[in-house]
Amino acid sequence: MKLRTRLALLTAAAVCAATATAPPAQAATDTRLAGRLPSGAAYLMDVPAAWNGTVLLYSHGYTPAGAPNPAQNAPSPATRDRLLDQGYALIGSSYATNGWAVTEAVPDQLATLDLFTKEFGAARRTLAWGTSYGGLVTTTLAERHADRFDGSLSMCGLVQGGVANWNSTLDPVFALKTLLAPDADIPLTGFADRAAAAGAADALAAQVTAAQRTPEGRARIALAAALHGIPGYNDATQPSPGPADWRTQQANQYAALTGLIRLPAFDWRQEAESRAGGSMSWNTGVDYTAMLARSPLRKEVDALYKEAGVSLGTDLAALNRAPRISADAPAVRWMRRTSVLTGRLTDPQLNIHTTGDALIPVQAESAHRRAATAAGSGPLLGQAYVDGPGHCTFTTGEMLAALHTLEHRLATGRWDTAPGALNARAGAEDPTTEARYVPYRPAAYPRPYDRAHDRPGAGTGGFDR
Repeated sequence: MKLRTRLALLTAAAVCAATATAPPAQAATDTRLAGRLPSGAAYLMDVPAAWNGTVLLYSHGYTPAGAPNPAQNAPSPATRDRLLDQGYALIGSSYATNGWAVTEAVPDQLATLDLFTKEFGAARRTLAWGTSYGGLVTTTLAERHADRFDGSLSMCGLVQGGVANWNSTLDPVFALKTLLAPDADIPLTGFADRAAAAGAADALAAQVTAAQRTPEGRARIALAAALHGIPGYNDATQPSPGPADWRTQQANQYAALTGLIRLPAFDWRQEAESRAGGSMSWNTGVDYTAMLARSPLRKEVDALYKEAGVSLGTDLAALNRAPRISADAPAVRWMRRTSVLTGRLTDPQLNIHTTGDALIPVQAESAHRRAATAAGSGPLLGQAYVDGPGHCTFTTGEMLAALHTLEHRLATGRWDTAPGALNARAGAEDPTTEARYVPYRPAAYPRPYDRAHDRPGAGTGGFDR
């Protein structure tokens, strides 16, 4: 596709200028517009000559501190090219900062939409969509700025919200430290700086690596994985285990837990804590025996403990009597204000998730359903599931099928999220790749936290909502 590239550097006055309301003029060629917002965020817009009147505002996933942070307007080059061929305008920003940047991401995305309207005219339809952490940004846009959008699509999204995410990330490392290194000085929250977080991660990772060499260590690692909901097949490069192949499942979970320790549980947590002004996580009041009983991975844990000849009951008792971690109330309030969902939708939102996601386990969808139902928005929330390992490992056809399913809901007023319908749409978009939508119902999220419930539930640490 030939593109006419135009670079622009916005000023604050330009952003504040009145947005255009006239229909977009027909461009002779496709247009790419790139530049920077007053916040410093980069933006990127691709508008085809035969624009169909729909603009898609894409919110990208988590970008760690120090990593390159370019503007993105689609989840993949193949998806971008296919959508441009179909006439969609694609826009998105980088967000002004990396990390847990929801306070920058939301205004930067809205500013990008304002600029698009100024440059190209008002769209007939505006849809928000995003992947991973961008699913949280997308859902926040849909909840708080519903007047700007007609619908939204979250793919592999962090739709359990910030507090629930960080609490759930705490549970597995708490279990590993308690059971594998009870006397070691390994902080799990409240890091002074990034170096302190890295040191704690290294110390715990060394304990986990050593534990993986013994049957009792592997059983305890499986228990930690179960508390987070890490599936036994979570990467396409892994061997696919049978239903009762507990050893292979545990080895796959070990690999995912190692990644969790190296990045989200320590490094990414420290960055989020620096924004929140303290620790936003707690496990006061949590009953880990009850949590494991609700886990779909309980059979695996039982089997591995039995094989190792150690007592699961004894280890669960040790977890339940271990000194607990309390949160800093101002940090919880900051996270609740910026990054916790209300469940209130005004327009349809479709969520899709892979069943083998270790980074944002599929149970996050249960947390979002819980919030939307409590807020009275249940009929507006559609959910569908792809049977595959990995985080955000959708094919181009599967993502486009989800987008067109959302459009079908907008056109007809009803959801058509049956796996057969989604697979048919995916096949039409990409006949060379098998579509993998399946009937699926995720288990309950281990520790949900949302603003739709007035009273704190068990294990909330007493924080008002």
